Amino acid sequence: MFSFEGFARINAVLVSAYRIAWLNVLWTVATVVGVVVLGIGPASYAMAKYVDRWFRLGETPPVARTFLRYALEQRWRPVLVSWVLLGAGAVITVNLLAVSNWYVRVLNIVALVVLAVACSYVFFVMAALDVPTIRGQITTALVIGFGSLHWTVLAAVTVAVSHVLMFSFALPLLLMFGVGIPVAVHALVMRGVLRQLDPSGAPDLAGPPRHAPTSRPAPGHLVRPLSLEGSS
Repeated sequence: MFSFEGFARINAVLVSAYRIAWLNVLWTVATVVGVVVLGIGPASYAMAKYVDRWFRLGETPPVARTFLRYALEQRWRPVLVSWVLLGAGAVITVNLLAVSNWYVRVLNIVALVVLAVACSYVFFVMAALDVPTIRGQITTALVIGFGSLHWTVLAAVTVAVSHVLMFSFALPLLLMFGVGIPVAVHALVMRGVLRQLDPSGAPDLAGPPRHAPTSRPAPGHLVRPLSLEGSS
């Protein structure tokens, strides 16, 4: 017989699956409404931020209202990021189809892998870290992806296997979780990376800084401002 704790765990799993499926639906609707080129960036950012704060901070606010707020909070920045990624993907694809030299094809395949890594983490970087420029956000996404290469490879294998199984045996599940599964898997990787950067796990890296109480220096002591110049 199942205990109360067992039923509670099953209920928690079902609620989590429902939340992922609902986010997947909202992502699809927002992308279609934005005719892909205007919608995929804000939709991906909103989904990444919701799942990041859910997995990392335990926040589970109302899904639809929060998703819409996240999709609009950075205005055009997610759109511009998506344009950079889509443009790079289009150039690489054209090169793969047009070039016949095998070594040039290999270089373009490598570039496609690099682009896939950037796409996997860039919206999590926007959601969780204070990186002001688009170039910096993409660079940080690559550093996280290749700096945790074993987790990135494991995440890619997990997503590929799950999608192949759903496509082969349960196609409706692919429609319900097609985007949600890779977002959830990479959110777990991102949570591990951020916990390594901040082992306490308490501060919210996406929110305003929390100021610790300060004490007054003793009389006669010279307080020098902290400078990062020259440090490495």
